[in-house]
Formats: sequence, structure tokens, C-alpha cells
Amino acid sequence: MEQRRVTDFFARRRPGPPRIAPPKLACRTPSPARPALRAPDSATSGSRKRARPPAAPGRDQAGPPARRRLRLSVDEVSSPSTPEAPDSPEAPDIPACPSPGQKIKKSTLAAGQPPHLTSAQDQDTISELASCLQRARELGARVRALKASAQDAGESCTPEAEGRPEEPCGEKAPAYQRFHALAQPGLPGLVLPYKYQVLAEMFRSMDTIVGMLHNRSETPTFAKVQRGVQDMMRRRFEERNVGQIKTVYPASYRFRQERSVPTFKDGARRSDYQLTIEPLLEQEADGAAPQLTASRLLQRRQIFSQKLVEHVKEHHKAFLASLSPPIVVPEDQLTRWHPRFNVDEVPDIEPAALPQPPATEKLTTAQEVLARARNLISPRMEKALSQLALRSAAPSSPGSPRPALPATPPATPPAASPSALKGVSQDLLERIRAKEAQKQLAQMTRCPEQEQRLQRLERLPELARVLRSVFVSERKPALSMEVACARMVGSCRTIMSPGEMEKHLLLLSELLPDWLSLHRIRTDTYVKLDKAADLAHITARLAHQTRAEEGL
Repeated sequence: MEQRRVTDFFARRRPGPPRIAPPKLACRTPSPARPALRAPDSATSGSRKRARPPAAPGRDQAGPPARRRLRLSVDEVSSPSTPEAPDSPEAPDIPACPSPGQKIKKSTLAAGQPPHLTSAQDQDTISELASCLQRARELGARVRALKASAQDAGESCTPEAEGRPEEPCGEKAPAYQRFHALAQPGLPGLVLPYKYQVLAEMFRSMDTIVGMLHNRSETPTFAKVQRGVQDMMRRRFEERNVGQIKTVYPASYRFRQERSVPTFKDGARRSDYQLTIEPLLEQEADGAAPQLTASRLLQRRQIFSQKLVEHVKEHHKAFLASLSPPIVVPEDQLTRWHPRFNVDEVPDIEPAALPQPPATEKLTTAQEVLARARNLISPRMEKALSQLALRSAAPSSPGSPRPALPATPPATPPAASPSALKGVSQDLLERIRAKEAQKQLAQMTRCPEQEQRLQRLERLPELARVLRSVFVSERKPALSMEVACARMVGSCRTIMSPGEMEKHLLLLSELLPDWLSLHRIRTDTYVKLDKAADLAHITARLAHQTRAEEGL
């Protein structure tokens, strides 16, 4: 029953007569003739498929399928190929020329004739093509002219850029080498330049390799030492570095050129001269052969580092003498470099001369061979060698001498321009400079203990405010040292340990005994604070004490 109702429902909703589609135009491309499709007889057929609409009257052929009908012909798609778009700035005011194919198609459709061209249409098409070709050539000439002008403008700008002096940024050392002294952890002191620290590490590696070879009675040569040092440091080690080590510490090694030294290097012969390195050691008391022990290696390393510091002190002394006013600091009291002294710009150590292999006489020209072996060769060979000597002795063009590079002037400390100090009394300037020199002298001769005390003094004003807030929040007249340090460590901006915080509290009670007092009861220490005291007055007293200890 339900199936019938559904079927009846679709039968009722079906429209009565099917609409006949309007006749469609046949495609211009010819297709093979097909017999007309017959509509199936609804009476004999048991299916309910909708019947196809009959073909249009007067048509004995069916239209092409939908896909073929949707395809466009080549004439409809074709468009004029112009070198520039009509709206481009390169080709303004150029009318779009119609395609000959479009004209042919229009005329064919209008006349209902097959697509063939007449002589008049041929004439029009050829003239239009000629005009389009002429316009394309004109546009190409304009584009080439614009490109040539742009290239000329670029070439005119190039000499200006090439004429500028080349900046020495490519030859400048990296920043981690130029500012190595500023990145050292801990308290500032007599920090060595980066290149001097690398040289000290090279000496340590070289001393280790030489000690190993010397202790097993093997002759240390530069080739063996070079391989070992480069493997240890992952850095190039050359004879120039050995010369720098000899300049800094001349009493460390004895260098000689020897041959008949056993070597395992490929291509090296026993008859070749090699640079040998012999460590200079003190003779043992029992007369035994001296050995490079670990204690001696450490001692030699410390001596080398001290000599490097002395080398930097010489440049630092020359810098202090060039200041206005000059500063004189005893070398035994110097604990840090001048603030304006750039440690990493200290010049390199000049390498000392190393022994060179003796010059052996070598016969390089035919004249020398002839003079040496005149009595040992035949007359024909002598004549041939004399002719070769005459040809090789022909005058040749002398090489142009290389221009000498100008010597770089020594760096001078920056001085204030006279225009910036115009109107300032000379007496005031002298007092300011003397005070600045006194401050710098105090900084350069300050010991590490005084430096730590000054750092703690700078933190005391902030710690005093934190300590007072801790006592106010706790609402107690006294706190144990352990509790007070724990509260302050959690409230202070500077990261410190409880032990370091206790040292600051001891210094604070030493400087202000009337405001902060310590009471030792049995095994504990208690801190008592005067909450009624003015905190601004306490801070001012601490700042005055800091300035007094800084030497101002």
C-alpha cells in the first residue's frame, strides 16, 4: 500500500506534457549523419522513464552531444598577439586591431557561406597585418631604447660606488676577539688580550708535546710539535708562533737546524735540515738527565703568562704617559687597567728570528753549469751550453716595483675638541682633570678585597629598605639572623645566597650600629632594627660612606 501511495505521489507531481526544448544550432564542424532516435513506445514499454523530446520539425539529423557543443572553435578563441597590452604604459593610444579570423567568421555567418576569403578580404587582411607588424616594431624599438637608457644610468652610478674607499671591515677581527677583555667573568683585573691568551695556550700545548718527546729521549722537531699542537688546539700553528714564543720567553728553548734526524713524515729525507727544539732545564742535583715534570710545566706556564702581562704593562705605561695630565702608577701596585685603555688593541708580538737551514749552492742557469763543468764535458756540449747561456742572458723587461704601503700612525687617545670647551675656565678644567686622574689612579691600584667591599656598599641602600619592610611585615622587635636573611633573599632583586646576605647585614651593622644592632644569645644571633629612624637619612649616610671609600 505504501509503495503504491509513493508511486501515485510521484505520478501526481509529474507535469502533463513534457516541454520541448528549442532547436539548437548545429556546430560548424561537420559531423557524420546519424539516424534519428525513435522515442520508445510508452504503451509497449513497462518502464516509467521519461520519453525524449522529438526532434525539431524539418531536421533529420540529431544535434551533436553536449560536450562537443560546448567546445569553441579555433576562430572564436584566436585573438591578436600584440607585444604590449593596450593599457600598458609602454604602448598608449594603440587601438586594438581585430583578428582576420573574426572578420571571416562574421562574414561567413552573415552570408551563410563556407569560410573562404575573397581577393578584397585578402587585401584588407594583408594591410592590417602589415600595420600591426609596423606597430610591433616601433614598440620593440622603444623598449630597446628604454633599456639602453636604464643601463647607461646604472653604469653612471657604478663608478661612484667603485670610487669610494673600501672599508676595512673584512680585515677587522671578530667582536669576540676585539672585546674579549670586556666579557671576562669575575672582578676586572689585569686581563690579557685574546691573541695573547691564544699564544699562552699555544705555549702550554707546545711545552706538553716537547716534554713528552724529551722525556722519552726523542729529538723534538718542529714538524712533530706542529702536528701535536694543531691536534690539541684545533688551530693553525706555524713558525711565526714559535718566533713569538721565543720573543716572550727566550730562555725556554734552544732552536737549531739539524739534519740526519729520524722522521716519519712522508716526503722528508734524513739529509734535509729540520728545526729542532730543545727545552732549557736546570741540571739535576744528582747529575741525571733533567726531565720536564708536571711541576716544571706549571712553573714555565706561569712564567710565560707573567711575561705576557709585563709586555701589556709596557703599552699601558705608554698610554698613561700620553694622557693629560699624565698618570704614574707603580707596577707593583697596579691591579687593573685604565678604563679607557683598550686591551684588545695591543699590537701583536713581533716574532723573533729562528735558525734557518744553511744556503746550499744551486746551479740554476746554463752559464753556471758551463763554468762549473767546463773540464768535464765534450766540446759539442760546451758549445751548446754557451749558446743557451747567450739566449737566456737576453735583456728582459724589468718588473715594476710594488708601491710601498703607508705606515699606519699610532692610535692617539681621544681629546676633547676646543669648541666643546669654549667658555669654560682653564682652572676648572685642570681641577676636573686632576680629580678624574685621582679617581682612575684609585681604581687601578685597588685590591680585590676593596672591590668586593665597594660592591656591597653599593647594594646597602636597597637592602636597608628591604630589611625595614621585612621588620614591618613581621611585626616583631627582633628577628633571628637566619630568618632575616631568608626573608631578604626572597624580597631582594639581586640574586644572592643566604651566606652572602649575612655578610651584607654584618657590614650594615658595622656602618650603622645605632640603626641595626646584632645580639648574640646562646648559639643564635638576633637582629634588632630601629623602625622609628628616618629611612632617607639612613640612605644618605650609606651613600656618603660609599663615596668616601671610593676616594672621591
